[in-house]
Amino acid sequence: MESTISNIDIGIVISYFLLVLFIGLWISRKTKTGEDLFLGGRTFGWGIIGLSLFASNISGSTIVGLAGAAYTTGIVNSVYEWMSGLPLIIAALIFIPLYLRSRITTIPEFLQLRYDRRSQKFFSIVTIFSTIMIETAGALYAGSLVLQTFFPDLIMWQTTLVLAIVAGIYTAGGGLKAVVYTDAIQAVILIVGCGIISWILFGKLDYDWSRVVSSAPEGHFSVVQPLDDEGLPWPGLLMGVPFLGFWYWSTNQYIFQRVLGARDMKQARWGVIFAGFLKIIPLFIMVIPGAMAISLFPDIANGDAVFPTLVTKVLPVGLVGLVLAGVISAIMSSVDSALNSSSTLLVIDFIKPGKANITEKEIVKYGRISTLIFMVIAALWAPQIQNFTGLWDYLQQMFSIIVPPIAVIFLVGVFYKRGNGDGAFWTLVLGTLAGIALFVLEQFGLWHLHYTINVGLMVVLSTLIFIVVSSMTAAPDAEKIKLLTYRPELIKDGFENVPWYQNYVYHIVVLVLLILWILIWLW
Repeated sequence: MESTISNIDIGIVISYFLLVLFIGLWISRKTKTGEDLFLGGRTFGWGIIGLSLFASNISGSTIVGLAGAAYTTGIVNSVYEWMSGLPLIIAALIFIPLYLRSRITTIPEFLQLRYDRRSQKFFSIVTIFSTIMIETAGALYAGSLVLQTFFPDLIMWQTTLVLAIVAGIYTAGGGLKAVVYTDAIQAVILIVGCGIISWILFGKLDYDWSRVVSSAPEGHFSVVQPLDDEGLPWPGLLMGVPFLGFWYWSTNQYIFQRVLGARDMKQARWGVIFAGFLKIIPLFIMVIPGAMAISLFPDIANGDAVFPTLVTKVLPVGLVGLVLAGVISAIMSSVDSALNSSSTLLVIDFIKPGKANITEKEIVKYGRISTLIFMVIAALWAPQIQNFTGLWDYLQQMFSIIVPPIAVIFLVGVFYKRGNGDGAFWTLVLGTLAGIALFVLEQFGLWHLHYTINVGLMVVLSTLIFIVVSSMTAAPDAEKIKLLTYRPELIKDGFENVPWYQNYVYHIVVLVLLILWILIWLW
């Protein structure tokens, strides 16, 4: 596909790059302490938190992938979007008060408080590796592929390098505050741009929903698929998606860091529930447009070309630049979040504990240096992925290996108060090894279950390991873990004297009803 991008649209994209850089460098002047760099000085309100969570989660490949999948195989993969509200609700109800009352800077720090230093280091190392080698490099690689669909003459390594440098500069300078402020802008651009495409397409179909459905193959608009479905079989919808979602939204530093930077408990909980509502939007502005494209552009051979085709064929000059800026926004917001979270983990979990008298100035220096180092590593690795497509597919599946034991020591650990440091550590070690063994068996054709089903099975195994090892070793100090485990008063924490319409629990009820309505609608 030849590029049909006008100079006006290119000018809009360049203006966006300059705006993002300006914001990051402007904020960097006010970044003086480690808390400023890593948590934005704990000043974030609910709107900024929700928009930033949304933007960091949506990557360029997500936009292209959702539209392409809806065109070629159906909308089943959209469940990862609109069902995100459920793990976000769990985060709001239980984990936000536990994290915020602990005054942690990194999620692994919570494991040190709840269990011991071994689990903290193990989890932190796994998170840094997966964030840089999979999340950051993957976002750069996928982002460059997306941009090549619009600009076929772009060179892979140059594109990834430019994206990495821009994101690295404003992230190293302004830290998390630069990340969330630019994310908020990026989220708005993304929603507006993709929303315009969706509305124009719907207009071309006379705003007739029955026409949209009838133009798609049978079963295209169903999220409950048979056991042999390669995308997402129905057992995976129950066994895998919830735990993958919990890990991603409640224990992933890359995502949860902006929640740790909330001004107070109310802002954190409101922000997370706001993100749950925002995550419903991609169904209507990214997934359904892909399905609508079937009747308008029936001859698209490659799913990845669906979204670029819609942008260049449907939108007028000017709006193409806006949407393209939105796509680049999605790429940048994934990269900046990953860089900032990785530098936070390295400095807070490893450098700071080894330097007893470290100053705030030194913390900021180490944070900025590590951000730039991670930027270089990701930029160098990203272009190599094209030479190892098989390996990269395997790396994506590695999430199904690392997630189950992590999900168990957090989710089971806050309710099972007998759980101890030995149980947590050996769950991480043995659970990860079991996941690797299952992965190897699958590569040799000796195991054939979908990876989402494997997640459910590994969660059961990891839970057994956690309970058995904990029960065979010394019980933890009950007083020490009292404030680190579930108790009923957590639900009301920070909302004791608010009017009903401000109570996040009522917001949760509305969100759950909306998710259930979508599930029934798309059953």
